[in-house]
Amino acid sequence: MNLQEMVKKPPSWLSGEEDAGGIVVSCRARLARNLASYPFGTKITDEQRALVVQQVLAAAGDSHLMEDATFLDMSTLDGNERRVLVERHLVSPALADSKGQRGVLFDQSESLSIMINEEDHLRMQAILPGLSGGEAWSRISALDDELSASLDCAFTAKLGYLTACPTNTGTGLRMSVLIHLPGLVLTEDMERVLHGLSQLSFAVRGVYGEGSNASGNLFQVSNQSTLGSSEEHIVEELMRIAEQLVEFERDAQETLIADARSQVEDKVWRAYGLLSNARVLSSQEFMNLLSAVRLGLSLSVLKGVPSSFMNQIMITTQPAHLQAEAQRALEPSERDLRRAESVRRKLAKLTVDTEGGAA
Repeated sequence: MNLQEMVKKPPSWLSGEEDAGGIVVSCRARLARNLASYPFGTKITDEQRALVVQQVLAAAGDSHLMEDATFLDMSTLDGNERRVLVERHLVSPALADSKGQRGVLFDQSESLSIMINEEDHLRMQAILPGLSGGEAWSRISALDDELSASLDCAFTAKLGYLTACPTNTGTGLRMSVLIHLPGLVLTEDMERVLHGLSQLSFAVRGVYGEGSNASGNLFQVSNQSTLGSSEEHIVEELMRIAEQLVEFERDAQETLIADARSQVEDKVWRAYGLLSNARVLSSQEFMNLLSAVRLGLSLSVLKGVPSSFMNQIMITTQPAHLQAEAQRALEPSERDLRRAESVRRKLAKLTVDTEGGAA
């Protein structure tokens, strides 16, 4: 699979399944591992990084789960191609922006992937739609078992798996949920929720993880520590928190519709109208408008627009995807024009009931 083929079809985790009424986009399980024979992080040489790539690819070649996988060598990709992979959540911004021998291996559905030579030698990831954290953990655990048959990973009985960053030492497992929380933002309860999550040792970041902003009221919530906890406990705690956040968000949405129905409906329909008719849309404006429409779908102010549709246009209108589709570099103003045109064209395929729902 090449990048031009990739941008024409959405990753499977955007399907909108098990999304708790449009609130939860996806769950991710990620395992950090390092090979015992090589230094970690900044201590590794270029020659050793190349050997890590060779050994991981050889191990993946014996893996049933990765038998049809595609490997992309990051050093052979241009900047926009690397950003496409970031926008699809296949690689981190850190891997995209770093230097030297590194790459990503991923299956045909893009639900299972391995970053090679990011902060750790391996970052294995399973990302699935909606509240599917348990299944994501099962899939990444199975991949870990397959690769461990061929790879000797750094491990001690006292500390568990050893990693470049101490916060990943232990199980090496980070669980996260990508969740849409506009009700909590609009009712001004988000700060209280963020404080509570911090007290419980959960990190809250933007759509693309560490260092990114919470664009469009989308938040990535993950465990902060992996040492001293079992994998099962980490998964259970993340899913418990995700379900609580869903309930908090539903309560906030009910408050909004009870106290300010007309204003909420106006916000939703104005956003839908702008998306349907705008000639220029910046990334930030688009994400804000998309959030309002998502809220309308959760509240049934709008009906019949699939979550998968909303998820997919969120990705296909990102800057790197627009440039990949155009097959050339675009100025920001050109991207804003193309984004608006793309959204108009796709929304025009929907038949909207002006009495309050999409048919």
